[in-house]
Amino acid sequence: ISGFVFYKGLTPFIFKGYSFVDFFTGSDWLPGSDKFGIAPMVVASIVATVGALIIGVPIGILTAVFIAEVAPKSVAKIISPAVELLAGIPSVLYGLFGLAFIVPKIQSTLNLPKGQSLLAVILVLAIMMLPTIISVSQTAIKAVPKSYKEGSLALGASEIETIFKVILPAAKSGILAAIVLGVGRAIGETMAVILVAGNSTAMPTSLLDSARPLTTNIALEMGYAAGTHQEMLFATGVVLFLFIIIINLVLTKLTSKGVDR
Repeated sequence: ISGFVFYKGLTPFIFKGYSFVDFFTGSDWLPGSDKFGIAPMVVASIVATVGALIIGVPIGILTAVFIAEVAPKSVAKIISPAVELLAGIPSVLYGLFGLAFIVPKIQSTLNLPKGQSLLAVILVLAIMMLPTIISVSQTAIKAVPKSYKEGSLALGASEIETIFKVILPAAKSGILAAIVLGVGRAIGETMAVILVAGNSTAMPTSLLDSARPLTTNIALEMGYAAGTHQEMLFATGVVLFLFIIIINLVLTKLTSKGVDR
């Protein structure tokens, strides 16, 4: 699969004389005029993912802490299956929820002509990554030896101090894994994003602008693309592929540091 994607995606640059730098930094995506620039889509993907992380990671980790360490067992038994259920909901249903609820709320609250925007994408992706972050972080927190907690409490630390200064640092590698899995979910999401992004190929200048992330560009045009146009969509996939590789390398580095300490 990797070989096929890279072969198709790199063909225009190796055999047809197109510049990868112009492709990556260009701001015009006009296949009919032989212009292929994905900079606005790269920016949209990065901003949407980072924004979703800023919202989703604190909520996800704190929810995992609540389930694993704070909530009574009767409450935790209700919340845990609910989180697992959220993880099983098809992504298109998250998109429909965003289109029917989040988009109109943004439109009416901020008095915009339309609510499909980067902000809507960020909110939908933040909700979508929560089940992954919560479940993996919860497992990592529960894997911390009880002796760590008992020792901290015995030394006079409060329960909150113990959670944030002892348990979470000890579970750091697992929590980092949860965050990177959440990033993978966000940057690779397609269907939900198509419904709430607005799908404009212009460079977004604010969170209220319509946008078209990389995955959306591939999904919208691959059905009718041919020739160089199709190969440039594969090249978009190569860029996405490289992003995922970089994210996984960062995860490996961070988790190995966490284990060494």
